[in-house]
Amino acid sequence: MQELVRLAVAALADRWHCEVLCCRGPRIVTVADNYDNLGYSPGDITRNARYTRYLDGTRMLRSHSTAMVPPALRQLAATAGHARSGSGAVLAGAAGPDGRDRDVLLACPGICYRRDAIDWQHTGTPHQLDLWRIRQGPGRPLGDADLTEMITVLLDALVPGRRWRREDRVHPYTRGGCQVDVALEQGWVEVWECGVAHPDVLRRAGLPGSSGLALGMGLDRLLMLRKGIPDIRLLRSSDPRVAAQMRDLRPYRPVSAMPAVRRDLSVAVDPGEDDETLGDRVRQALGPDADSVEEVAIVASTPCSDLPAAALARLGADPGQRNVLVRVVLRRLDRTLTAAEANGLRDRIYAAIHQGTGHQWAAGAGPPALRRRTLA
Repeated sequence: MQELVRLAVAALADRWHCEVLCCRGPRIVTVADNYDNLGYSPGDITRNARYTRYLDGTRMLRSHSTAMVPPALRQLAATAGHARSGSGAVLAGAAGPDGRDRDVLLACPGICYRRDAIDWQHTGTPHQLDLWRIRQGPGRPLGDADLTEMITVLLDALVPGRRWRREDRVHPYTRGGCQVDVALEQGWVEVWECGVAHPDVLRRAGLPGSSGLALGMGLDRLLMLRKGIPDIRLLRSSDPRVAAQMRDLRPYRPVSAMPAVRRDLSVAVDPGEDDETLGDRVRQALGPDADSVEEVAIVASTPCSDLPAAALARLGADPGQRNVLVRVVLRRLDRTLTAAEANGLRDRIYAAIHQGTGHQWAAGAGPPALRRRTLA
């Protein structure tokens, strides 16, 4: 991932001949920098504790690398009127050396924390990189043509030769925002979102009159695309056959594939549950054993009020809940799961996500912890 960061930064710096500031901020950030200073409204759904890991009323684990941008912009504003030479020395001037605009690339890489679905391309701890180009001075403001150049330069550097597409998206910290997807045989994979930096975000950081470009990318997915890695869990594998291949950008050489075990679960859940919240429940319940889970996905949903009485009784469901069919795919990366192990994992997942009072276990009477609670 550090190789990808270096490639991305070098490609843009070489094209723009700009100053580069790398800003690796803390993982614990203020709610203001994660949301308010980026223009998120107070009622935005992304602030919900279902998706965000709060420490208290003012602090949280950053949910995206863009949380590092407001302090980086404030740092840039504090040095307004100066620029750095190629050697790193600070040069005084109105906007930059020789009276030119100051052109700066902010690079903010880091791990983030969020509630997310469990499948081959999602993780609750993604690695991300924000790249913001800021132009200070009276010259031409940065715009959509510059954003298009940024997109093409990065694609050529990181995933050369891949087909890609651009789709419009709305972000509180950009204007003319878009999402960039790269093609795989099984479909399109989102790799980043970007846009022209919103002037209110720059003004709030002390940079009125400046212009900018904003781009935030997912390093996990880009590394998978670059090396041909089929499962995001491989990026964190301790198997030496896998880990030894994560030190460079050479194509991934598959190790022996283990068979998948599928279990379909019919459970009762509250109306607000989705793939992300169920995935988080599973990760918390399984702990280190979560590495054995390849996918957890809702494939069908029915209001419990539409179920016959016998089905409601079997689930122990409330009419205000939903009955969802959840596909669970189990597969370890290093060995084959036994039937007993698969059934045990199935029951632990079932206990974690089922919110009814009726239970159907695959292994005996269910997980010991749940049996103790039931007896109590």
